[in-house]
Amino acid sequence: MTIAKKPEELRSYRWFGPETMYGFSHRSRMLQLGFQREDFIGKPVVAIVNTWSEINPCHAHLRERAEAVKRGIWQAGGFPVEIPAFSIAETYMKPSPMLYRNMLAMDTEEALRSLPVDGAVLMGGCDKTTPALLMGAISMNLPAIFLPAGPMLRGNWNGKPLGSGTDVWKLWTERCAGEISNEEWHDAEFAIARSVGFCMTMGTASTMTALSEALGMTLPGASSIPAADSNHVRLAMDSGRRIVEMVWEDVKPGDILTLSAFRNAITVDMAIGGSTNAIIHLVALARRRGIDLPLPLFDEISRQVPVLANIRPSGEFLMEDFY
Repeated sequence: MTIAKKPEELRSYRWFGPETMYGFSHRSRMLQLGFQREDFIGKPVVAIVNTWSEINPCHAHLRERAEAVKRGIWQAGGFPVEIPAFSIAETYMKPSPMLYRNMLAMDTEEALRSLPVDGAVLMGGCDKTTPALLMGAISMNLPAIFLPAGPMLRGNWNGKPLGSGTDVWKLWTERCAGEISNEEWHDAEFAIARSVGFCMTMGTASTMTALSEALGMTLPGASSIPAADSNHVRLAMDSGRRIVEMVWEDVKPGDILTLSAFRNAITVDMAIGGSTNAIIHLVALARRRGIDLPLPLFDEISRQVPVLANIRPSGEFLMEDFY
C-alpha cells in the first residue's frame, strides 16, 4: 500500500481535528455516540452507503453484510459509519423504477459531499441501484468501492432450473395456453426465487454488477458471488479492508474510470450478452466522468466481440453457474 496522505490531510480531519469551537462540537457528538476520540480522529472515516430495505428482496441481506464491511474497515484501521440510502426495488416500484435512478444518485452524492467521510463502500445490486450509486460516487469523486448484493440462488421446479425475471414470462404464456394448471402455476411461485439477492439471469442487475467489475469499481470476482454464499460475507469484509487502503492511497473513481475502462466494460457487455439497459447506464456513468460514449462505439465493439457466456435469457445457464 502506497501512503499518499497524512492523517491530518484526511477530509474528515477538517471536522474532527481542529481545536476550534466547531471541532469541539463535532467531536462531542461522536463521543455522544459512545466512541473514543482515537476511534475517529486521524483515521479514514468510511461511509457504508447501504440500500437495504425490507421491501427490496434484492437487498434484504445487506443489513447483515454491512456488519461484515464494518469488520473489514475496523481491521484495516478505519472508522465505519453506515448511511442509509434510497432503495430502488425493481419488482415493486411503479410506474417505473427508472424514474428513481437519478434520485438515488443525488442521495449518494450529497450524503458523501455533506458528511465528514473520506471514502465509501457502495452497497447495492438491483437494476437501477448499481448505476445510481456509482453516478453519485463519480460526481463526488471520493475513494469508493462497490459491493454487489449478489444474485439469488437458481430456481428449481419439477426438476428444472428456473430464472427469475425471465421464466415468469414463459410460465405465464404456458398458463394462458392451458399447458400448466393453476396448482403448478402457484407451485412455481415458491420455486422461482429461492434466496435473497437480485435476479440470477443476465438481466440488468447481473449485467451492471459485471460491468462495475469490468470498470474496476469492485474487487476482482465480486460481481457474480451468490448472495447466499459464505464467500459473499468474506467479499464484504475484504471490500471494507480495501477501501481503507484506497483512502490512504487516494485512489478515486476519476482515476479508475478512464475511456479505456469504459471500452473494457462495453466489451464485457457484448461478451456476456448483457441487458440492453446497460447502454443507457454506461452512457450516464461516463457523462458523470466527463466522457462521451457515442452509440457507434457500442456498435463498433459489438461487431468485434462474440457472445461468449451461455446465460439466460439468451443462453442456457444462470448466474450461479457463471460464478
